[in-house]
Amino acid sequence: MRRLRAWALAALLALALPAQAALPGPVAAALQAQGIPAESVAVFVQQVDARAPLLAHHADAAMNPASAMKLLTTYAGLELLGPAHTWQTEIHATAPPRGEVLEGDLILKGYGDPALTQEHFWSLVRTLRQKGVRVVRGDLVLDQSYFVPTDDDPGAFDGELHRPYNTLPGALLVNFGVTRFDFAGDAQEGRVRIGADPDMAQLRIVNQLALSHVPCADWQHRLGYRVQREGGEVVVVFSGGYSLACGEQSLNLSLFDHAVYVEQLFRRLWREQGGEFEGALRSGAVPEGARLLVRATSPPLAEVVRRINKHSNNVMARQMLISLGAAHAGAPGSAAAGAAAIRQWLAGKGLEFPELVIDNGAGLSRIERISARHLGELLLAAYASPVMPELISSLPIVAVDGTLQRRLQGSPLAGRGHLKTGSLDGVRAIAGYLMDARGRRWVVVCLVNDPRAAASRAAQDALLEWLHAR
Repeated sequence: MRRLRAWALAALLALALPAQAALPGPVAAALQAQGIPAESVAVFVQQVDARAPLLAHHADAAMNPASAMKLLTTYAGLELLGPAHTWQTEIHATAPPRGEVLEGDLILKGYGDPALTQEHFWSLVRTLRQKGVRVVRGDLVLDQSYFVPTDDDPGAFDGELHRPYNTLPGALLVNFGVTRFDFAGDAQEGRVRIGADPDMAQLRIVNQLALSHVPCADWQHRLGYRVQREGGEVVVVFSGGYSLACGEQSLNLSLFDHAVYVEQLFRRLWREQGGEFEGALRSGAVPEGARLLVRATSPPLAEVVRRINKHSNNVMARQMLISLGAAHAGAPGSAAAGAAAIRQWLAGKGLEFPELVIDNGAGLSRIERISARHLGELLLAAYASPVMPELISSLPIVAVDGTLQRRLQGSPLAGRGHLKTGSLDGVRAIAGYLMDARGRRWVVVCLVNDPRAAASRAAQDALLEWLHAR
């Protein structure tokens, strides 16, 4: 019994020991090999049931976390809105249908659904058609008033305004505003076939691709595109080369204003289902007296969070932040209101993060900041939260899925870490939960802010391997 009491006392004392400040040898060596100063790296490691961290290196510095910021946004969403929370999208009419004909306007109202894919939008339109409406004589009115309108430049972050990760949020965002281009080499005709989905009436493809027979390792680097606007058309010119060895590949681009995208997709789906639409597109609010015809419901928030974190979906995270703002301060929601809601929520949990800067909640930002210590403390709080299972299951699993599917394959760490990654020019991050070889679970955070951050992967992996082997 004395021996047991002595062991327990020693364990308690160990939990209260000051954190190690120096980086583990393998981590320091990997950083040195790539010329990355230790001062550019912040690390926080603590067992989930311990009182103090095992390792806290540069842990109080305000760092850019890149997409690891999604941990804050999604955890807040799970607690503030609840795992079962859903978003609605509605279709109203200003006049009741008369047989197959609707003489009034059709109003689409969005409430910020982050997961309103083309398939779900098709189902919404199909439900309207199944109610017997075939001819719409009025206009298509889009009510996007649930979010504050934005005039931001989608290319402001890095100049790549047509890349899907730069898509701006919106109260009525359908299919992430993305057009998918499918490529396939045709050996018989000696050319490259290009298809678009959805194939909008205002989209025109100019195919200048040359079919080649080189290996397919870097097909996207050999394929060029430029986007032109000619009258009411969006013209995409593809040039360069595409190898027959590539088989079928796809490229997603964001080409249209949200309102135009919704209108074009609605017209296409409505026509495919035998409907006729004679009106024009305009913006407006659902008027009093309008009749609700159809309501669609999103997947639950727990599933949305999984999509956000597994594949680091920026626009869905931005939708989440603004939705928090609308729930906190009322519509119209904004990113600023969402940030205020998160700060109030943190304060209510006794978490004070003075260095915290929330821009869009997705980490696609040059100004967002959090320290490794506070990100670690956030993860410790999440582990003690009722929504812990939903948050952890949303994170990529080492060597299994999401953004970690190809990382550390064949190593002892495979399947033992649920971790969110982050990547920007000059930033690399990894944060989440790791189970060591003895079955103990740890919170681990590693943030690298340095011009050579892209070369820090070996050091991050060394940190995970060191912790796993403890």
